[in-house]
Amino acid sequence: MSETKKAVETAEKAVRKSGENKLSKIISWFAKLPARIAKPFKNMFYELKKVTWPSKEKLITYSIIVLVFMLFMGVVIGLLDMGASALVKMLVV
Repeated sequence: MSETKKAVETAEKAVRKSGENKLSKIISWFAKLPARIAKPFKNMFYELKKVTWPSKEKLITYSIIVLVFMLFMGVVIGLLDMGASALVKMLVV
């Protein structure tokens, strides 16, 4: 019987120890959470300091180029849509 009791006590100690270990891991996880949340923002801030930003004139030029390209693509897609619609109408009727 004493061997059985010793085995049970040893098992209970192991369970308690693993429970304490899990609890300490959970507490540690929550304690480190603010630092883990802040780290990507700090990295982003340091990377943005390295960026070479365009001048005002270049920014306006690039913006106009993008708007003209969007207008051109809108016209192209619109024409393709009208052509496809006309083709479907011809096939259905």
